[in-house]
Amino acid sequence: MADGVVQEIFRREAGRVLATLIRLLGDFDLAEEARQEAFAAAIEQWAAAGVPANPRAWLIRTGRNKAIDRIRRDAVFRTKILEREIASAEADIAAMPEDTDDEAFGDDRLRLIFTCCHPALGAEAQVALTLREVCGLSTQAVARAFLVGEETMAQRLVRAKRKIRDAGIPYETPEPPLFHERIQGVLAVVYGVFTEGYAATAGTSLVDAELCAEGIRLGRLLDELLPKNPGVLGLLALMLLHDARRPSRVSDHGDVILLEDQDRALWDRSKIDEGLALVEKALSVRGQISPYAVQAAIAALHVRAWTKEATDWPQIVGLYEVLLRLQPSPVIELNHAVAVSMVDGALRALNLADSLAARGQVSEYHLLHAARGRFLQQLGRLDESVEAYRRALDLATLEPERRLLAARIAGIESMRLLPSASQASRLR
Repeated sequence: MADGVVQEIFRREAGRVLATLIRLLGDFDLAEEARQEAFAAAIEQWAAAGVPANPRAWLIRTGRNKAIDRIRRDAVFRTKILEREIASAEADIAAMPEDTDDEAFGDDRLRLIFTCCHPALGAEAQVALTLREVCGLSTQAVARAFLVGEETMAQRLVRAKRKIRDAGIPYETPEPPLFHERIQGVLAVVYGVFTEGYAATAGTSLVDAELCAEGIRLGRLLDELLPKNPGVLGLLALMLLHDARRPSRVSDHGDVILLEDQDRALWDRSKIDEGLALVEKALSVRGQISPYAVQAAIAALHVRAWTKEATDWPQIVGLYEVLLRLQPSPVIELNHAVAVSMVDGALRALNLADSLAARGQVSEYHLLHAARGRFLQQLGRLDESVEAYRRALDLATLEPERRLLAARIAGIESMRLLPSASQASRLR
């Protein structure tokens, strides 16, 4: 029974526990080992003594003590560290507060996100390592964020940690003047947390409400830390506008409900109002256009349309074209193609998707094949559509998405049994 409780607490608290231990210990690897030992101790001790009132504080204290023990064992083993040096290290660690935060950050996880987004690392390494180690996302989820295979991402994470160790990159909290040189990595990390909550990489549930809430919480802290920053304002707006639609995105049976079929009466009006106000602020900052603000403006057009027919698709296409100039990426290209299909039809959208596919960057991205399947279905090219949907199904790892793709394939297969006139009628 305690094992299950520990697993749930690990899912919820592991990132914050690691963040505090790294702050206390000043060593990434030592903190990881201490956290692992603390959770192992929890499985054993909580079964007999019960779960403490403050599990996170217990884990931090236990991890800190495990680290002190490791320092002592290593010193004795090497016989190179004098007893007074051990005592000094113990005193330094023990004197540090367990769960307090400095005035600037007010939060250990946000502090460590800034710390890990070190400019000595490449942008991808900053974000990937922080999402994996600080925010607790799986390697598979981090790999999806960068559109690479899980094994490839695992190797990149190992190389990033090796570079930190070999180069002696210090885990030090940056001073406020340095916040701006790290903010792009920090924004990418926070959005990665939210995205994994909003549309999970794998598993049985589309949405993880806790991860969505954590992304928004971090976004609000960033807004307090860096007020009037267009990237922060845009990201917070984007997350709120997406999260406003969360109640309508999943059926009672856990199935995906596409935007066009969502019950818009379920959308959270208060989050929409707050998000729309933030979009305007983000876009009003002179001389600075953040990609997050443009994405939020797209989301704003969706939530302003209280019927699917009222959606301003031409403006959405235009905003995606702006976004492609600011931050070109295969995912944005694919989203642009979907928007184009709503304005210029499925054939032009298919040409755009095929051009993207030909470059080979996203050949393993299931949503590319799902979009191609949709375009081909709309064009009546059913054999090709089924082939594309089956490829998407092979690549998809989230059960609700797999059920949606399987249903589309089954729908087309059933249409093939109808007389041709009926098929034509159904396709119009």
